[in-house]
Amino acid sequence: MDAPEKPSWCPARATCPVFLAMSSGTVCDAPTGLGLALEGNLREEPWDTESQPHLDEGHPPPLEAAPVSWKSVGPCKSLREPPGGLAEASVGEEAPGEEDPAAAQLDVLRLRSSSMEIREKGSEFLKEELHKAQKELKLKDEECERLSKVREQLEQELEELTASLFEEAHKMVREANMKQAASEKQLKEARGKVDTVLFAEFQAWRESPTLDKTCPFLERVYREDVGPCLDFTMQELSVLVRAAVEDNTLTIEPVASQTLPAMKVAAVECGSTNTCALSGLARACRHRIRLGDSEGHYYISPSSRARITAVCNFFTYIRYIQQGLVRQDAEPMFWEIMRLRKEMSLAKLGFFPQEA
Repeated sequence: MDAPEKPSWCPARATCPVFLAMSSGTVCDAPTGLGLALEGNLREEPWDTESQPHLDEGHPPPLEAAPVSWKSVGPCKSLREPPGGLAEASVGEEAPGEEDPAAAQLDVLRLRSSSMEIREKGSEFLKEELHKAQKELKLKDEECERLSKVREQLEQELEELTASLFEEAHKMVREANMKQAASEKQLKEARGKVDTVLFAEFQAWRESPTLDKTCPFLERVYREDVGPCLDFTMQELSVLVRAAVEDNTLTIEPVASQTLPAMKVAAVECGSTNTCALSGLARACRHRIRLGDSEGHYYISPSSRARITAVCNFFTYIRYIQQGLVRQDAEPMFWEIMRLRKEMSLAKLGFFPQEA
């Protein structure tokens, strides 16, 4: 059996891109493998365009229509572009069923516009937050600066106060030292002027203190100070007052101010608040004395009260020495007794404080 003859026509000439390219005068830019196959087919005999392809005769099936881009390079040239050109050309064309490039570009523009708007709003928000943070930081810096100034001022005032206190303390110490030096100087001068006999008598009395007025020291004080100070016009009452002072039984109390009835005015003028019981002179008597446990009172004038008080102060001090309550050296005791004797002398002469 004879072998069937090969058809002289292209089985896929109706859909073959090579056939279409040859008939239209264009050259196909296909992949390398496909191009080699097509070049081999181009050397064969012309195909019968009227015959139908037979798929069962060993010929390749008709090629499906694929989105292949063809580029016209002229009617007489059969040049192929590299494979990359096919991809670039296919991207530029719009495939069936895809969106319009203008709509896609519009979506891209919208996305870019939204992105720019979001970026601008975010930038404005960040700027506002940065401005707020800078403002708060500036306020905190101002507050810190103010507190720093207050602290510096307080430290300066404290330093000035400390310096002034130290200066005042040094001044007081210096003044105290000067006064002490002056007192010591006066004491030395007084020691040089004091009667050595009187001081010797005091030292002898201090070794065995007593209230016996027959000892040389107290006998001198009685004769020179106590006796003249308690020597009043009313002699009988003066003796009683001296005895009460020596026995420490005399009481002096203020007179309560009150308005007396008119019927008793004559009696008052004769004997009580307007007449001193010791001097017998008409004086405003603000105090009265009581001797021992007697119920009788004697109204005395301020001058009489000052004289009695000076003598009582002297006897109180020597009693303290006798009882051992005064613990000093002989010289301070002696000068304190000299001061009390001075008060008795002034009271005897009529000098006394106004409140007396």
